[in-house]
This record gives sequence, structure tokens and C-alpha cells, in this order.
Amino acid sequence: MTLDDTDRGILNRMQDDLPLCPDPYAAVAAELGLAETDLLTRLARMKESRVITRFGPFFDAAAMGGAFCLCAMEVPEAVFETVLTKVNAHPEVAHNYERTHRLNMWFVLATETPEGIQVTADAIERETGIAVLCFPKLQEFFIGFRVAA
Repeated sequence: MTLDDTDRGILNRMQDDLPLCPDPYAAVAAELGLAETDLLTRLARMKESRVITRFGPFFDAAAMGGAFCLCAMEVPEAVFETVLTKVNAHPEVAHNYERTHRLNMWFVLATETPEGIQVTADAIERETGIAVLCFPKLQEFFIGFRVAA
């Protein structure tokens, strides 16, 4: 899919705060000089073509008493799909990506308490028989992504 200037403007704008109002998409569309239906159609098209994979809020789990942790596993290719299904069955798994590396499964755990990270990692290890390596966040970085026009 080729992005036009309007698509790029939508992607850039949608990374900022959405207005807290009854019709936030209509408000954003008006800011961009679009009809709400055009904005929603373009977002749906970008999602269907995987230009974007998800759209939703980002919560600061630590500020709410919880925790995030990046995790990795070395999963034999023969059982990758089975392990993937077991890992993804945990509601604490926020993302799961396959990588071409010895550590070929990477995912994020998001838990209600900091202790929940180890509890969930231990459960995944018991269920899969494969070690879960936990890489806790040492420092917070906010990286803005903008699409050039």
C-alpha cells in the first residue's frame, strides 16, 4: 500500500492525544480537514494492509502500580507454534514477535503488580519447559515516530 500525504498526516496526528469528547474521531478529522467517515475508512484500510497493526491507548503500568517487562525465549522451530499458543494464552502477554535469532520469541508482559512478572514468567516456563529470560526496563524512553510527507 502506498501512503499519500493525507495518510501520513493521519498517522502523525493519531500518535498524539485524542480529544476527550463524545466524538474524538470527528474532532481529529475536522483538524485534518477530513470527514469522519474518510478518516475511519483510511484507518481501516491502513490496518487491513498492516501499515498499522493496532491502534489503542498506551498505559503507564508502573504509574498504576503494575509493571512491564520484555521477555525472550529460545524456542525450537519444531514446537514454535505450540509454545506460541501457550504463551499467548496468558492475558499478561501484550505482544509476541518471532525473530531470526537464537532467542527467537520476544514478548512483553504487562502485569497488575511488579511481582506478577515473575509469577507469569514462571508459569510460562512450567507450561512450555523453556526458560523465559526477563529484561526489565531500566530507563523510560519516549520515542516519537513521524511519517515524512
